[in-house]
Amino acid sequence: MTTLTIGIASYEQMKARTLAIAAGTHKPSSEEPKIWFPSTESFSKILSEKNRILLSVIAETHPHSLTELAAETGRKKSNLSRTLKTMANYGLVELRKSKSGTIAPHVPYGAIQLTMPLSL
Repeated sequence: MTTLTIGIASYEQMKARTLAIAAGTHKPSSEEPKIWFPSTESFSKILSEKNRILLSVIAETHPHSLTELAAETGRKKSNLSRTLKTMANYGLVELRKSKSGTIAPHVPYGAIQLTMPLSL
């Protein structure tokens, strides 16, 4: 099972990290988060209980389209589209376009791990 590691860091912390990577003074390890959120609030908004259930349904049922996912979850297709685009921007879900033009969501991870410093 592949685990996605997510981190929480302020804008200033991310800027310092990015500059250190660019300067060659920091080399990210494989254990470091791949996706970063600016706050616990933004993390909890994107990965709300409702959205975690959505990710679980996608991972378990492998829907071939948003229409299929809407039928499976009882959520409106327009709502799903908006939510999934946001999740895709964070790398939490992949939206694959078929030859026929339908969009199929895919969850490439089996688990999500949050890494969060206690000090601000």
